[in-house]
Parts: sequence; structure tokens; C-alpha cells
Amino acid sequence: MTSQDQNSGFRSDDNGQSSFLGKLLTIDSKLGNQDVEGLKFLCRDCISHRQLEKSSSASDIFDHLLEEELLSEEDPFFLAELLYIIKQKSLLRYLNQSKEQVESLLPTRGRVSLFRNLLYELSESIGSENLKDMIFLLRESIPKIQMTSLGFLAYLEKQGLIDEDNLRLLEDLCRRVVPNLMRKIEKYKREKASQVVTPPVDREPESLHQRKEEPFSRSDIEELLEALPALPKASVYRMDRKHRGHCVVVNNHKFTSMSDRPGTDKDAEHLRHVFEWLGFSVRVYDNVTKGHLDNVLQEYKCHPGHSDGDCFVFCVLTHGKFGAVYSSDGTLVPIQEIMSHFTAQQCPGLAHKPKLFFIQACQGEEIQPPVFIEADAVNPERVPPSLQDSIPDEADFLLGLATVPGYVSFRHVEKGSWYIQSLCNHLKSLVPRNEDILSILTAVNNDVSQQADREGTKKQMPQPAFTLRKKLVFPVPQEKL
Repeated sequence: MTSQDQNSGFRSDDNGQSSFLGKLLTIDSKLGNQDVEGLKFLCRDCISHRQLEKSSSASDIFDHLLEEELLSEEDPFFLAELLYIIKQKSLLRYLNQSKEQVESLLPTRGRVSLFRNLLYELSESIGSENLKDMIFLLRESIPKIQMTSLGFLAYLEKQGLIDEDNLRLLEDLCRRVVPNLMRKIEKYKREKASQVVTPPVDREPESLHQRKEEPFSRSDIEELLEALPALPKASVYRMDRKHRGHCVVVNNHKFTSMSDRPGTDKDAEHLRHVFEWLGFSVRVYDNVTKGHLDNVLQEYKCHPGHSDGDCFVFCVLTHGKFGAVYSSDGTLVPIQEIMSHFTAQQCPGLAHKPKLFFIQACQGEEIQPPVFIEADAVNPERVPPSLQDSIPDEADFLLGLATVPGYVSFRHVEKGSWYIQSLCNHLKSLVPRNEDILSILTAVNNDVSQQADREGTKKQMPQPAFTLRKKLVFPVPQEKL
């Protein structure tokens, strides 16, 4: 069965591209279910897993590649590479490519990683009987469902049982069941090692926590380079449009029916200072009622400036509880409701751009801390929801919560909250070192987790959740902060 009937989502932006899209539909019509499975697997490093799971045809995958600017009429090479790998070389003519042309360009333009190439090659050589034997050997950890050899390898990768640096389980299975496949694995190891010999000259990764002053051994350097390979351009969000983007800060200090939040103005000012330094246009809104919040969300949902911006940031400093935050007039607003205004459908100007949300508010049980610190919790309940439930079901979102669901977060009444102060400090120190946002948030987690109240009895652990598809690295500002 081909996938030719599954292309209702395929789009043409203009008539000039229709002939190219027509060729893509022709390619789609000539690919079967097994080919589509192969394409989905080979694209796992450049298309979000959620999008791939929803893709039922080759045209769905082509559509995602077009959106990610990985495929165009001017440069169809990535698709040519994919067709070459899945052995559909006869279809290369629709892209005005030949087998020889693709082979000559693969060493310099190939996007599919050595690891993904290896797994695909192995899957082609694992027959149905071999697969049954491998599943039998792992019967305690493999679900009892029908699997293809490619699906089996994808499952091992998804569960973290194998990765590009850890093939022990796969080697053991191949030695026992298909020994001749060890040659492919050994070839992969040699090619991977050869990639590490000459590190890129334009990236000098710095460790977050410096080691003791002793020389690196050769093996140490090789391990470091394997752990931090050079990033292809496609794996980093664009940060070169006309302006960095907008940053909104909702700062609730006084409430109509709840306690004040002294120290929050310090957080708001620090956020303004840091994000302006990073190039954002920052607006701070104080003591925001539910009606005012709706107006702010509507304004930025439709803001014309998004089309020329790189990114969007929305910060909320207030009281809260499980999966929700309070407006200044005491209305509980789900975090998901706030974030849903900025999906690609609701806010096209931010489609495929990173959208960051930072929430300083308790997410659960209130405790009674000493006067030195306060907890941003109101009316505690018991059962925390999943943090991931607050994030829209699409790519390019990041939600940073001051604390894990079910627990309080702390705010110094004069110096500001542990989380926001740590976030700002680490942005200031790590952006100049070209660290990506997830590495920065990991450092924030480590910092906040080591803080405690005066008696040393109250602690806090922030938690990020995200659907980012690429690394987010803010350009280093020209001026010092």
C-alpha cells in the first residue's frame, strides 16, 4: 500500500513551487509503508518525535522538512540523501539528482548521522527470525507487540538502552544472533573515531564546572570531543533576524484577597535588566488582574513584531498552585491557557521560533517558613498534575517552573526569589560562554537545589519541561552587563 492518499496536509505557497511539490507527491506515491517507516526513523534528529508519530505518509514528512527549511526546490539534497539511504535511487531523477552526484556530496553535505545510518543498515540485515531471537533475549524489557527490526532498534534507542556512544547491548545481541553484523558496528566505531581527530576550530566548549588544574590526557580530550560535537547549522535556532524579540513580565506584588509578595519587584527589575541586555524589548506589567492579563495575552498573540523577531519570552511572578497562577484579583489561571495563545495556529508570527515561559510561583503545598523567606503558595492541594500537561502539544516551547509540581518555591522579601535571581545570574555568566538555554537551566537547577533557608530546613528544586527541537543559544551581547 502506498501513501498517495495521505497528502491532504501538503501545501503550496505559490504557483511557482507547484511543479516541485508535484514531484514530491509523485515520490510520495511511489513509496510504501516500509519506506515511510525508514524516512521517519532517519529524520528523528531533525523533526520532533511528536510530529513524526503523527506522520502517516511520506508527504507528511516532506511537509515538515519544508517547514524546517531542510527541503526546498533550490536545495533538495537532504531528501536525495534519504532516498539514497532507503535504496530508492530511481526516484532521485525527480529531484534532478543522480546516484553518483549524491555519493560525491555525502561526505560534505550528508545530514544523517553515522549512528542513525548504522541502525538503519543493521535493521535491513536483521531478518524476522533474527528479530524474534533478539526480542526473546530481551523479553523482560520489551513490550509484547508486533515490531519490525527498525521499530525494535528505535525502541532500544528511545528507552536509552543504546546511543551513539553506548552500543554494548547491541553488540551483545549481534554477537549472539547475527555475528556478521559486528563488521558494520566496528566500521561505525572507526568512522566515528576518525570524525573526532580534528575538532572544529570555531567552537571551544567550556565546562560548567572546571576540573582541578591537571593536564588532560589524550583519552580525556577524545571523550570530551565525543560528548560535545560541532553542531550543524540546522540544529540551532536562528538568532539573526531584525530583532531578538519581545519579553513580557507579569509582576504581581499586591493582591485583593491574598498576601503581598515583597521582593518580587527585585525579580522584575533583574529580568528587565538581563533580557534587555540580551536584545529583547521588555515590558513589565504590575499587579495584573485577570481582565488585564487577557488583554496582554491578546496584544502579544497578535503582535506584528513577532514576524521579524527571533524568540519570545513570557515571565510570570505571582502566587500559584498546581499547574496554575493567580491574577492580582485572585483568579486562578491555568499555565496551559497562557501558553496556548502562542501556538503556531494562534500566533503564526512565532511559528518555528522558540517560546520561553518562566513561572515564579508555588505549585503545591504551602509551608510556614520563617520571616526571612516566604513561600509563593496559596490554598494548597495534594495531587500534582504532570508538568508536561501544561505545554501545548507542538514544538518550540519551553516552560521553566520555579519548583516541581506539588512543592513551594521561595522568595527573599528583599533580595527576590531564589529561582529568578539564579536564572538571571546564570544567563549573565553563561550566555557569554555560548551555553545553550537547557545547559543554563541545568546550572540553575544545581544552584537553587543547594540553597536553603536560614535554618537549613527548606529547600527547592526547579523543573523545566520543553518541546524545543533545536539548541537555543543567545548571541553574546556586545556590551558588558
